[in-house]
Amino acid sequence: MAKYLRVSFALALASFVMATVSAQQKIVPAQSEIVFISKQMGVPVDGRFKKFDAQMNFDPKSPQTSKVSFTVDLASADIGNSETERELTKPGWFDTSKFPQATFASSAMKALGGGKFEVIGKLSIKGSVRDVVVPVAVTQAGGVSTARGEFVLKRLEFKIGDGDWNDPSLVANEVTVKFKLAVTGMAAL
Repeated sequence: MAKYLRVSFALALASFVMATVSAQQKIVPAQSEIVFISKQMGVPVDGRFKKFDAQMNFDPKSPQTSKVSFTVDLASADIGNSETERELTKPGWFDTSKFPQATFASSAMKALGGGKFEVIGKLSIKGSVRDVVVPVAVTQAGGVSTARGEFVLKRLEFKIGDGDWNDPSLVANEVTVKFKLAVTGMAAL
């Protein structure tokens, strides 16, 4: 019985330590960003999301046990033109009244060496869910870990730009998403 209690206590302590470690991982908003680049009639259009958050339990030495999830406030899209930004909230684009957030949840991670990782998960935008693979590079300095990554999504798979904007010669189907997330509380690489 005493052995059983010691094992149970050890498991409970390990769970508490892991929960404490994951609770300590926080994004530093002032040093983080999510940007996107699309093309309209062949001309690049840069934008960014002003509001987003992440829940992280990332251990660089054990990525297979790590989890990351993101939420992005789609109405916070900023492309430097208020009229276009209002248009983006409408049903043909992000339809933020029905779908206020885009989400990502990791399902697997693996180390590639040299602070590089592959994060696999589900991206959900406007009710459409797609599997994505995101390459991520992590650097560390001064107690802050910075995760940078980039991937391309096909907007039409997520029903972004319906109707007249469905034509990829007007607005390209491929949208590049880049992110830089500064995080405190991450274990050393």
